[in-house]
Amino acid sequence: MTTTLELIGSAKAQMEELTGLSAESVSGMSKVDSGWKMMINMLELKRIPSSTDVLVNFSASLDIEGNVTGFERCRSYLRNQVFVEET
Repeated sequence: MTTTLELIGSAKAQMEELTGLSAESVSGMSKVDSGWKMMINMLELKRIPSSTDVLVNFSASLDIEGNVTGFERCRSYLRNQVFVEET
């Protein structure tokens, strides 16, 4: 049985290989019928100071074994940007 941390680590490594970007974090994860959905934040452009780094958020689909089966770029943003979700 795979743990959540192993699943997240594997998904980040796969996304790094697929995109050539560095995975920073996972900001969301949910179980779906076909496996898992994850929101993975990746470093697209490193800058000085680091608060101006450009990050990109990807929505990734994983099968039940944890293999990435698809991903979509959702948005790019600066590391120091604050987002307020509208309801």
